[in-house]
Amino acid sequence: MSKKKLLIHEVFKKAQEDFPNKETKSGWASELSDYFEKTWNFIIHERTFARYYNACIRDEGEPDIKDRLILDKLSEYVGYKDFTDFSRTFVKQEEDTNKTTIKITVDEDEESLSEKFSKLNINITNEQHFKVPDFIKQNGLGILEISFLLCLVTGNVLFSGTKKENSTYSQSLGFMSFMKPIVEKKYMYWDGEQYIGTDSIFISPGINIVAMNSHKLKHFRRIMRKDTLTDVNALGKVWYSKYNNEVEFFTDDGVDPDNGRELRKATSLIIYKYAGKQKDSVEVEE
Repeated sequence: MSKKKLLIHEVFKKAQEDFPNKETKSGWASELSDYFEKTWNFIIHERTFARYYNACIRDEGEPDIKDRLILDKLSEYVGYKDFTDFSRTFVKQEEDTNKTTIKITVDEDEESLSEKFSKLNINITNEQHFKVPDFIKQNGLGILEISFLLCLVTGNVLFSGTKKENSTYSQSLGFMSFMKPIVEKKYMYWDGEQYIGTDSIFISPGINIVAMNSHKLKHFRRIMRKDTLTDVNALGKVWYSKYNNEVEFFTDDGVDPDNGRELRKATSLIIYKYAGKQKDSVEVEE
């Protein structure tokens, strides 16, 4: 599930808690619209909230939100600083498949490990829905097997020691040297602003997974603040896509991931007409 879709789910979940006297989509949308206007003087029409609900919750699709200010305010409503903060720190607590608890118990007569490891609870949480295989849950693993699994998950050496000792230990696992670092990703997907690396070939319906392109991953971004663009800082450095009289700007050449149109280098006229200084007041989204 994309971060935008998760955000809409959390907004309406909180709305149900904040406005318990309302039991319908329209009622929550109306209360949310009033709350945003009274609290922050920020206007989002109730029909817009209803559209977000229909897209994400009723139809299980993706919300059409391109205005970063709206994403920031929605994130603030559910308790985060802005959308970046929400994207980096939010973990869906109710998603059981996203969290697995492993319990390791060491027999009393086993002296090879310190007593502090006699009862060890490990919570593994991963955005890519890491799940311990059923055969592990049913049959269990020994200490060595669990340690090996944790090495693969965390990419870290579990046992402390000197550099020389660690070097010797690494050599003893030389048969694993052919394995790629776990942080490498084979695929990536577009989240509306940038490409995100992933190991999964499926994230959710509507999300297009493509082969990893390290250059695109690092350098290709949608410019969310068009009003910051000028001839001085943008001419010859940004590209644009025009579709249905809407222009989006990007930091690198290529194609618009949302519509597949080939990007063009932005000219002074394009920058002047579709970017530059915008009026200070927040426009009402209809």
